[in-house]
Amino acid sequence: MPSVDPSPLSGRYLSFVEREEIAILRAQGVGVRETARRLGRSPSTISRELRRNGATRSGRLEYRASVAQWKSELVARRPKTAKLLADERLREYVQQRLAGQLHRADATPVAGPATGPWKGRNKPRRQDRRWVSSWSPQQISERLKIDFPDDPSMRISHEAIYQSLFVQGRGALRRDLTACLRTGRALRRPRRQAAGTRAARSRRIPDMVNISERPAEVEDRAVPGHWEGDLIIGKDSASAIGTLVERATRFVLLLHLPARTDGIPDHGAVAVAEAMVTKMAELPEHLLRTLTWDQGTEMTNHAQIAAATGLDIYFCDPHSPWQRGSNENTNGLLRQYFPKGTDLSFWGPGYLDMVAAEINNRPRKTLGWRTPAETLDKLLSNPSDPTGVAPTD
Repeated sequence: MPSVDPSPLSGRYLSFVEREEIAILRAQGVGVRETARRLGRSPSTISRELRRNGATRSGRLEYRASVAQWKSELVARRPKTAKLLADERLREYVQQRLAGQLHRADATPVAGPATGPWKGRNKPRRQDRRWVSSWSPQQISERLKIDFPDDPSMRISHEAIYQSLFVQGRGALRRDLTACLRTGRALRRPRRQAAGTRAARSRRIPDMVNISERPAEVEDRAVPGHWEGDLIIGKDSASAIGTLVERATRFVLLLHLPARTDGIPDHGAVAVAEAMVTKMAELPEHLLRTLTWDQGTEMTNHAQIAAATGLDIYFCDPHSPWQRGSNENTNGLLRQYFPKGTDLSFWGPGYLDMVAAEINNRPRKTLGWRTPAETLDKLLSNPSDPTGVAPTD
């Protein structure tokens, strides 16, 4: 065995002297927490040290300071070969989920809008983007555990995927794949809070029922059939797409709304009501309980929608998008396919259904990395158990 270096890399890491003390205390039967207290370290540090660097050749966990120090130095050696660079099968899986081609229901590929070549910059402002699978690195990382439960080689963290995209020298993935991320950024940047709020709406909706009167069962998402909705608006407010998200399964429906003609918006109250009634007619009755919307005037005809669908409709408070958070999150995902400042009337009902199917077949963290489509299918196959789709967090 090579000689060990008794000096620590820094105070952040355990030294050889500390490892000798851990070995002595463990031989004396001292527990993890007491060992941590005596060394002035966190209990999780001691527990992790025993788990990672203990010797197991005898069939049971034995801790020797010299072996632990050697293993620690071995793991700390740099540079390392990126996992995606060394494993072609894993790399192909990741790239397919990031940039895989979209398909219609009959499995024929769809090219999507024509886009220019990648120039190493952020996503184009108010222009069409590539239509690809666009799974997030976290979705890919967690879905691997479901798709390959017995293959530990098919594992990678979402941070490793981000580093392969953004960090020079770890480029196992093509740099142009950053354009397939939802943000479309060519460089990483820290999170920041969104600035500003919407101006207050001057017109009110007659006979609207406030969200404060919504049943308590809606809040915990245990019972399916409760929906959130909104519009995403196109260039110059001349076109729009209606979005509906079921709170328990995160299942998405998109409403096709015609473009503006003769200066009159066709995505107003009448068009929205007709599109919603038509789309909701495709759903079974037990999935039609409530709908939560903001105070947009496109819902002026909410009474007619309620009468035709059986939905109880509730309206959020002004400036409170978090009251329909699932819908806001979904609208952000949809902007990858329908960017701001573009003409949304170009996309017909077939294309909207295809994009909705793509979103519904992405694994979601809150569903235990199942997809909304899988969760809804489970619900429909067992309608007697409406609580079977409760989220995991």
